[in-house]
Amino acid sequence: MSAGSLLTQFDEGLSTLLSQWNGYTTAIVTAFIAILTYSFMSRVEPETHPLLLARQASGSPVRNEGESPIYRGNSAPHGMPLNAGLNVKDPGASKWASGRNGDLRDVWRRAVTGSPEEDGPKAKGRILTVLGSQKVVEHDLNDITRQINLVGKHIASQGGKKVAIYLPNSVEFIATLFASSFYNLTAILIPFDQPEDAVISMLQRSGADTVVTAPGAFPFDNAVKSYPGLRQLIWVVDEGNKHLDWNEVPKGMGGSVNVSTWQDILNDNPVTAGTELPEVDPKSEIQDVIIFWHSKPGELEEMVRFTQGNLVSAISAQLTGIPQKERFSPADLFLSSASLSASFPLVLTLAALYSNASVAFNSVAGTKPDLDVATAGVAPTIIVATPQTLKKTHDETKAKVGASLLTRLSHWVQTRSLVQDGAMPIASFLASYNDSLRPTIGNAPTPGKLRLLYVSDQAGGIAPRLSEKTLSDLRVFTRARVIYALAAPRVAGAVAQTQFHDYRVSGDGSSAHFGPPVSSVEVLFRDSGKYKVTDDNYTGEIVVRGPAVAGGESALGVTGTVRVDNTIAYV
Repeated sequence: MSAGSLLTQFDEGLSTLLSQWNGYTTAIVTAFIAILTYSFMSRVEPETHPLLLARQASGSPVRNEGESPIYRGNSAPHGMPLNAGLNVKDPGASKWASGRNGDLRDVWRRAVTGSPEEDGPKAKGRILTVLGSQKVVEHDLNDITRQINLVGKHIASQGGKKVAIYLPNSVEFIATLFASSFYNLTAILIPFDQPEDAVISMLQRSGADTVVTAPGAFPFDNAVKSYPGLRQLIWVVDEGNKHLDWNEVPKGMGGSVNVSTWQDILNDNPVTAGTELPEVDPKSEIQDVIIFWHSKPGELEEMVRFTQGNLVSAISAQLTGIPQKERFSPADLFLSSASLSASFPLVLTLAALYSNASVAFNSVAGTKPDLDVATAGVAPTIIVATPQTLKKTHDETKAKVGASLLTRLSHWVQTRSLVQDGAMPIASFLASYNDSLRPTIGNAPTPGKLRLLYVSDQAGGIAPRLSEKTLSDLRVFTRARVIYALAAPRVAGAVAQTQFHDYRVSGDGSSAHFGPPVSSVEVLFRDSGKYKVTDDNYTGEIVVRGPAVAGGESALGVTGTVRVDNTIAYV
């Protein structure tokens, strides 16, 4: 067929089409073009490949009778060692040599020396104390070093060996913890604001000889009468009560307790004293950290002794638990609204210090603080919260969002972006309709907006479980990634936690999972009661092993299973 014939046929076809064109044809073509344009313009690439979420952990090729395969996260595959430490390089060591696992002393040394950047000045984070919405105090890192040295020397010189820290989240809390590490003392973290008999019981069981606490919080008289092993008491006095005499020992105590104040210890020494940290001998003995795990009201707290190796392993797992470009950095401001006496928020706080992120302390932190109160005066980019706090935040915001058709539509559009597109919602006119209904988190202009929210479920505890639908709503409400972790008494940090880009909601969203095991542990499931492990059903008691586990292995006492995507979940 010649070219002329083809052109003739094309001309005839086009003429026929145009002769039949009418208003209906125009409407159909216009709608078709609009659909194609919208699909092209609104297309969103997922933030991570779906296959990475479809298989988040790997099981061992063999298993023992009555046990499931051993599961590890993809960042710590079988055949490779679990993450055991911080890989600390000592000055002068070859950059090709492997580093030490390190301990808590290395965490503070990194905080005061700055990030190990080869080019330019080393970045350092700030340490802040939040005193309401109108006052935020910034602490000099060298001054905190001085507190660590002087308080540690004072306790050691008085014969102290075991130091109970009974304080809210504060600079003094973290300074006492580091002082214990530098001066070979056992730190005992007692949950703050506990009943009097519970505090005395924890002192007796831990064998504490020194207590660092705040006036009005510690039952001094009854503690001395009920626990004769107490030898030292250090009051952390606030600005309004410094003029009072806190060194006086009540009559009838026989002077058996040496009472002093934090401020007096600092003021009785020259200004230049204690400004240099002691030299770290990697082979020197360093004591453990004791943490009390409280699961249910009315039950005795479980006392857990973590080695420094357990803690640095957990810190390392958190540092590598999120994508490299999203890791903690000096640009972040970290705040824990959960008590630092629990291992999960404590490990994350230590990870933030090691990463040279700025860290803010607020004494209102606890089980049920409001996020707007806890973040008053600062604008954190990373927050650790409790399930109770986030459940309350979710319920209050959800009630506002469901008030009208437009607010529900706006929420649906943003949820669709998360669940179907696998990407955080982008700014748009419809998405911004609910801005006024969002929870107030932070009211300071710097360093930036919230980007990461951590929360943990305590194995065997009574805290509310956060479903996939609730977590998805929280991502929309806060515009931050939410990482949901499983915490356990004898495991430092987390057992498992959801991945950074995992926004999926299965079915009606009522289920929940905790992602794959972190890189410091491995998980298996063992026969328990009516649950028997078979070749096609791995359901049983959750058992955790690894360098972050006190004693190397721990059965959690709760029944779990592994889902088809190899994530850990309760039954």
